[in-house]
Amino acid sequence: MLTGQKKLQLLSEPKNIVITTHHKPDGDALGSSLGLFHWLKSKGHQVEIVLSSDFPSFLDWMPGREEVIIYPESKDKAASLLQNADIIYCLDYSALSRTNILEPLIREAKGQKWMIDHHLDPEDFADLSYWDPKAAATAQLIYTFISDVNGDAESVTAEIATCLYAGIMTDTGSFRFRSTTAAVHHIIAALIDAGARNWEIHEYIYNSSTENRLKFIGYCLLNCLEVIPEYNTALFAITKEDLAKFHVTTGDTEGLVNYALSVKGVRLAALFIDRTELIKLSLRSIGEIPCNEICKKYFNGGGHQNASGGSSSEELSQVVNKFKSILPEYQEILTK
Repeated sequence: MLTGQKKLQLLSEPKNIVITTHHKPDGDALGSSLGLFHWLKSKGHQVEIVLSSDFPSFLDWMPGREEVIIYPESKDKAASLLQNADIIYCLDYSALSRTNILEPLIREAKGQKWMIDHHLDPEDFADLSYWDPKAAATAQLIYTFISDVNGDAESVTAEIATCLYAGIMTDTGSFRFRSTTAAVHHIIAALIDAGARNWEIHEYIYNSSTENRLKFIGYCLLNCLEVIPEYNTALFAITKEDLAKFHVTTGDTEGLVNYALSVKGVRLAALFIDRTELIKLSLRSIGEIPCNEICKKYFNGGGHQNASGGSSSEELSQVVNKFKSILPEYQEILTK
């Protein structure tokens, strides 16, 4: 769904543009940002990417990564860019709070906010919205924004294709989630035709773990995995001491929750991580189990039906016990 279409005329002349995405960017957030960055630059715009935090090392190879500005490292520059931007793209988030420390700067900026996203319940902040909760990834929407909305599919270079392929691949779990429709595969084919080297992208993202990360995952599987068979549920609870012991860095916990979901018979998986200031929660599910409802109702979060996140200021043990206490409410759908 595209709202504010007339505002697309602003792109007919060079503009100062800043691209933003959510805190702790994943593959889709960074891939969609860099893909759009390369396209806008090719059209003569002055474009910058401003992030509220760093991102996983397994994404450090992506074309254009060296152009990214990390706000905590360049506060004055980032603030000035946001203040003077004609257009601020808001990618892969539907609420400004998801940008963490950038929220007040984006909210107060005078430039137009253009949101491109696929998350549910968008906040009403954008001057232009290109939003589809059925899309598999924001990177998918960036491709159709370029190819369909702007009629410019021929301008998708190998750099753009590589970034967007990485975004779609990671947000679909390597194309295994049910959001991977025929339309997604058609886009992936077009990206490969445009120069995305699919096998290399997979190697960069999935076969670049550090020794510490592998040992951390092994530790979690051996010591932190709890299966609750009566509710077809499994969870990990990771303490701040666990994080320190294995020198866990940004991205090292990525995908850990999926190990819990891979246990035979499990239909709901949870990952709880003590980040000191907050307990971070990730939920994954199979079928009709509403992760987004659970996160929104009980853990100050939200997301997609089968993949959502939240947080809590309570102690780790309290948050885990709270999660366990709500499982009877969903017993019928968990066990059917």
